Amino acid sequence: MRFFSYVVSQDSGFAPNPFYGYCTLAVCKPKIRVAAEPEDWVVGLSSRGEHVVYVMKVENKLDFDAYWHDSRFHCKRPSQDTPIHRCGDNIYEPLGNGMFRQLPSWHSKPRFGNEDPDTQKRDLSGRFVLIATDFVYFGANGPKIQPDLEFIRVGRGHRCHFTPVELQKLEAWANGMTLDTHGKPLGKVSDPSCWNQTDHCGCG
Repeated sequence: MRFFSYVVSQDSGFAPNPFYGYCTLAVCKPKIRVAAEPEDWVVGLSSRGEHVVYVMKVENKLDFDAYWHDSRFHCKRPSQDTPIHRCGDNIYEPLGNGMFRQLPSWHSKPRFGNEDPDTQKRDLSGRFVLIATDFVYFGANGPKIQPDLEFIRVGRGHRCHFTPVELQKLEAWANGMTLDTHGKPLGKVSDPSCWNQTDHCGCG
């Protein structure tokens, strides 16, 4: 079991995508998506590392071809119909021979415009989509990191090296964070922070 912590630079509902009962990380953070395995934990922190944006326990990882074709995730293909649809992260349509088309999405330049070769190269280098049903997504209303877990905070990149004592603390904390009093996953409990702004987050 490993823990990966990083800063969610733009909490828009796109990466991670916490909708339809699944928390998915399909774009951004390619190094985490390559390295994380089922039973590992991923923790996303606010821009200053003070608050928890989300916690997910990786249940499965699919390559982009499998993610595109899995009927459970057709609902995560992007469109401009609703804020949730605009945040769809199932944006890579297989064309065969290892090639993909990047669907118009929050990732496009301009948003919902042309394909962006730079983001496509970075996303596809991650090779996999991380999937979880055991997760909690707080969005803009996440709790502060408690003092005895300050070691999970990170600046740029991500952190995944913790001592055995730290891992024990993190596992107990993550299990308590993601499950309700009946032992069921909490899932999405609040909207992304970008949804409450009038900037160009693309999901407002």
